[in-house]
Amino acid sequence: MVKTLKLTFSFFVLVTLFSCSQNTEYLNKIQDPELFQEAMQNLTDIVVYDIFSPPVASRVYLYPSIAAYEIIAHYNPEEFNSLVGQVKELQKIPTSNDIDINPQLAALFSFNAVGKALIFSEDKMEVFQEEFQQKLKSFKVPSQAIKASKAYGEEVASAILEWASGDMYNQTRTFPKYTIREEDRFWKPTPPDYMDGIEPHWQEIRTMVLDSSNQFPPKDPLPFNLEKGSPFQQQLTEVFEVTNTLTEEQIEIAKFWDCNPYVTHHLGHAMFATKKITPGGHWIGITAIATRQSKSSFEETINAYANVSIALFDAFISCWDEKWETLVVRPETLINQYYDEEWLPLLQTPPFPEYTSGHSVISRAAAVTLTDLFGANFKFTDTTELAYGLPERSYNSFFHASEEAAISRLYGGIHYMMAISEGVEQGQKVGDYIVNQIQTIRTPLSRAK
Repeated sequence: MVKTLKLTFSFFVLVTLFSCSQNTEYLNKIQDPELFQEAMQNLTDIVVYDIFSPPVASRVYLYPSIAAYEIIAHYNPEEFNSLVGQVKELQKIPTSNDIDINPQLAALFSFNAVGKALIFSEDKMEVFQEEFQQKLKSFKVPSQAIKASKAYGEEVASAILEWASGDMYNQTRTFPKYTIREEDRFWKPTPPDYMDGIEPHWQEIRTMVLDSSNQFPPKDPLPFNLEKGSPFQQQLTEVFEVTNTLTEEQIEIAKFWDCNPYVTHHLGHAMFATKKITPGGHWIGITAIATRQSKSSFEETINAYANVSIALFDAFISCWDEKWETLVVRPETLINQYYDEEWLPLLQTPPFPEYTSGHSVISRAAAVTLTDLFGANFKFTDTTELAYGLPERSYNSFFHASEEAAISRLYGGIHYMMAISEGVEQGQKVGDYIVNQIQTIRTPLSRAK
């Protein structure tokens, strides 16, 4: 009888252990950082589809990333610092005592909920969310964990969206368009579509870390002067001469870093457009490469995206402040008017003023941030543009990539060297300030300092 009881008890223990194992084996699957990578890629795909301008796209990346980050920081206080008190006006996220909440799931649900509120194609986000929930079922995630995590994630999303609503974005939608000024030195819409200037009031948007939009102003642009031999005229001539003698390598570099979200093509009376990734989206793609290559955990992956999205967001505000303050004319306008009316830049000129170069500013700021996270000699192959029909390129460091992104604008015929060199300096200052002010990781994990 005693032997029978022992056998029965042993069987009960084995069944219980097996049951527990079956009930918790999903945890490894939902801690896979690829789940977050897929969510970020989905958001990028929608940003491309919806044709968000570069500054607005940086906002679309920012708030979902911070929503996810605040949840993982809340559940991992020994490893991560909340951004409350580090970025402007962010309040503590709601808390919950529901033991069924899974932090990783809550972060994913919150990311998607915030992202859905900021894009146009909500149906695409809904399709992704449905596929995500089906995947969770295939992982055998308990329904109560899905329900609790989703509810909490959406509660946090509501709080983050309330915070986002105070950044002046909605107000700037009602501000007047830029009024064209006739003098040669001022920016004017460029061919082929002569589009209105994009986001002339972006300097009004609330920064995350910078004290103000003009905290790090670059040097003044060279005085406008078309007399032969003047510093400004030499800059203009350089664009004209360089673009007329481009090497195959320079052409490849220019096209790789084009990142124009909406390039129009005209054939007779027909017009069609090519959608591409934004400049910020390209650096979000590089962040994906870096986190995968370094084998970052789920939490570390979100941390990297949050830091990079903050740097991109503030860098765009800093750059746009200078663009719409100086209103420097694009090379294309002057070359067509004074040198060669048939000349076309290799890349389509974006619809906003020239100085400083947005690619130069935001690429440098992102490179500073990624270097802080992953180290100064992080070699990688950039496959971000493969989806858009361009080959991969390899770099010895994030700074190496940012330098190539900057000079690509000269090869493309859309920037003077002064906008490129000063843009790099501006981005360096913005990036340095942000990494010194933001401290998300309490104890260094996989990053190399």
